[in-house]
Amino acid sequence: MTVPRTFEETVRRRLASMTEAERGEHEEALAAARLALQVGEEIRAGREAAGLTQGELASRMSVSRSMLARMEAGGDGATLDALRRVETALDLPATAESRTPS
Repeated sequence: MTVPRTFEETVRRRLASMTEAERGEHEEALAAARLALQVGEEIRAGREAAGLTQGELASRMSVSRSMLARMEAGGDGATLDALRRVETALDLPATAESRTPS
C-alpha cells in the first residue's frame, strides 16, 4: 500500500526527478503564475479603492463580470488590452513597469 504524501513532498519528488531544463520551465511557469496573481490583486485593490463592484468595473471595461473575476483571481484574461481597459475604467495613469517577480 502506498503511503499518502503531503503536497510539499510530492512537489519535492517531482522537482528532483526533473531535468535541469524541465526545472527551468517549471520555475518560469511558477513566476508567471505569481505575476498573474499579483496583477489580479492590484486590479481588485484598485476596484475596491474606487468603490466599485465587479459588475460595475466590468461594465466600464466592456467585459463580462466573470472575465473580470478571472482576472482578479490571477487567471486568464489579463492581456495588455484588458489592463489598459482597467486603467481607463478606474481613471488611472497609464504606466509600464518591468519587475522581476520575487
